[in-house]
Amino acid sequence: MGFVIAVDGPAASGKGTIASRLAAHYGLPMLDTGLLYRAVGVRLLDVGGDLDDAAAAEAAARGLDLAELERPEVRTRAAGEAASRVAVHPGVRSALFDLQRAFAAQEPGAVLDGRDIGTVIAPEAPAKLYVTASAEVRADRRWKQLTGQGESVTFDEILADIRKRDERDGGRKDAPMTQAVDAILLDTSEMTISQAFDAALRIVETARAR
Repeated sequence: MGFVIAVDGPAASGKGTIASRLAAHYGLPMLDTGLLYRAVGVRLLDVGGDLDDAAAAEAAARGLDLAELERPEVRTRAAGEAASRVAVHPGVRSALFDLQRAFAAQEPGAVLDGRDIGTVIAPEAPAKLYVTASAEVRADRRWKQLTGQGESVTFDEILADIRKRDERDGGRKDAPMTQAVDAILLDTSEMTISQAFDAALRIVETARAR
């Protein structure tokens, strides 16, 4: 395994933007693992499937094509909710585990962002960040993103979604969202994107120096 950068954290914390900028800076491939679960959820929604049906969700995960991550539907509010619901199924996580591990194993390294990268997918990653922000700040970011995409939704609805997803993602039995013991906490609540990236870069450079 090359130099892996694991970027974990809750929804709308800024981890995706940080991960993509780190990948560009170091010239490494990046995988937004949350899109995998979103794509599985969208596959089920497309056929009128039940997101709480573990067998159906696992089948959707095993048939997933990475090209589906490029669909605009995977970045909607509905996809985010669907992702959190299908991610609780151990079969779904198992189906996607090998794909994520293979991505992390490539040389000279990779950047992965998600909720269990530093704890489950790449626990041996030399650089681990846990990116977070207050629920209110994250809800405001997501609300601006979604309304900018033309979705009709209120801030209060997004805040409720954020809190519900945090509870579901942190409370699931299999690979819950949690900060790895050796991950560095980065709270972006009061940071601009540039400030958050600079802070993340310092964390990674410290890890590289080790």
